[in-house]
Amino acid sequence: MSDITTEANGGLSRPLRVVIVDDHEVLRAGTRQILETADDITVVGEADDGDSALRMVKEMQPDVVLVDIRLPGDSGIDVARQVSQNSPDSKVVILSAYDDASYLHAALAAGVAGYLLKTMPRDELINAVRAAGLGTTVLDASMVTQLTQSTSHPGPGNESAMLTTRERQVIELVAEGLPNKAIASRLGISARTIEGHLNHVFAKLGVSSRTELVRFVLDNNLTDSPPPSHNNSAG
Repeated sequence: MSDITTEANGGLSRPLRVVIVDDHEVLRAGTRQILETADDITVVGEADDGDSALRMVKEMQPDVVLVDIRLPGDSGIDVARQVSQNSPDSKVVILSAYDDASYLHAALAAGVAGYLLKTMPRDELINAVRAAGLGTTVLDASMVTQLTQSTSHPGPGNESAMLTTRERQVIELVAEGLPNKAIASRLGISARTIEGHLNHVFAKLGVSSRTELVRFVLDNNLTDSPPPSHNNSAG
């Protein structure tokens, strides 16, 4: 497992129960086929969006939830955060096409047990899923490098210097109380792209929710917009 960093802990005496969450049917089928070549892993369910994933985890209580980072509805980060809070015995591992340090930071802040890339060899994927099921933290080697490099970021009070122009536009509209669809319409981009920008912003500013983001924006005078009304869906 040369491309995986692990911190081993414990063991299982039964097959590892896994749920796969990806909105691409072919990728789900391929991942299932790979995992089920291992006698000690059983795929107990598949989901194609965040809502169905959360329902399935609640019902199945799997050992590992293998989640794509970009999903219809709740993102993989959102799914990870909710599973960590509501089903802590189910370990979430992000399986992503994106080797982006900001995604990694956001995922770790959400409580994931690992961040793997879809390009990894099949045997290493199997071993990483096993390790996660045993309570191990698993990171693709390239993501470990990104994590190390990204630790030299601006000090306290200078986090906003890392924001791009587009990210600043997004957070200003969040501070106005607009939902993602309205922000996407205003900026002429997709709601999924807005989700991606927010994941980056959360990681850069060290916040984990829209409410914390709005508080950060107002405390640091990043916008002249008034705070959203209390009946807004920030969170």
